[in-house]
Amino acid sequence: MGLALAIHGGAGTIVRSKMTPELEREYRGGLEAGLVAGWDVLTQGGSSLEAVEAAVVSLEDFPLFNAGRGSVFTHEGRQEMDAAIMDGRNLKAGAVAFVRNIRNPIKLARLVMERSEHVLLAGDGANQFADALDVPTEPDEYFFTEHRWLQLQDAIAAGRVQLDHAAVRPVGTVGAVAFDRNGYLAAATSTGGMTNKKFGRVGDTPLVGAGTYADGTCAVSCTGHGEYFMLGVTAYDVAARMNYRRLRLEDAAEETVARLTEIGGDGGLIAVDTDGNVALPFNCEGMYRGWFTEGGQPHIEIYS
Repeated sequence: MGLALAIHGGAGTIVRSKMTPELEREYRGGLEAGLVAGWDVLTQGGSSLEAVEAAVVSLEDFPLFNAGRGSVFTHEGRQEMDAAIMDGRNLKAGAVAFVRNIRNPIKLARLVMERSEHVLLAGDGANQFADALDVPTEPDEYFFTEHRWLQLQDAIAAGRVQLDHAAVRPVGTVGAVAFDRNGYLAAATSTGGMTNKKFGRVGDTPLVGAGTYADGTCAVSCTGHGEYFMLGVTAYDVAARMNYRRLRLEDAAEETVARLTEIGGDGGLIAVDTDGNVALPFNCEGMYRGWFTEGGQPHIEIYS
């Protein structure tokens, strides 16, 4: 049994031929920064909850991932962000949906867990809760990135709602899972959702059991086409297969992604268990991912 941490920066149509060496270096650098942020917390005796929050904050601050600063534009030309965090030690969770101008939505999600009697706050109410607790915000300009704006214009012109990673610059939802020295697990996920989304659409990320889950068995964070992760209750499905069928983490995670494929979904997930094992299955061309286990070396991968 040892420390373990895994992170992701989205899964989907990640084609090596469309990735320049410079852009790949940027993505790898963003993943490495998130991995180091979380691993430093774990190795200094911090909790798994603190580690996943630190990792996701780093990924939210990196403008090429679809979370926090790099969130995609809605049809109205603004960002509506979702995030969730869950503590496997006590089955506590906090989440926010379509919040605006929050610098780090994952921090707000943790405050929902620790400073309210609720699990999920959404929209204006979630922003009012953030104001009451003086949560750091940023102006619209902070969240403006040119490649996201161009994605929106392309999507509007084509009349489609598109996944964050379905464009030339393939990036996505971010997440982290961790196992700490005290034997506890935690998971965190954050996203800007879909380019050109309308009508207050919310995906799987802030829904406990769909895109984010942690208990005493495993911790899971998902990325991909959120509607299918909701239908498959995908994050919880990994834990259920381990608990009820006594499967190993790797087998449970692989079966869960196979089930996702059966119902028409694409994407992937990261998971850790109480033995410090890590699983990172996906059913698409690639998934931005990184992992670190005690006594091992850090790993950063993009393609299948």
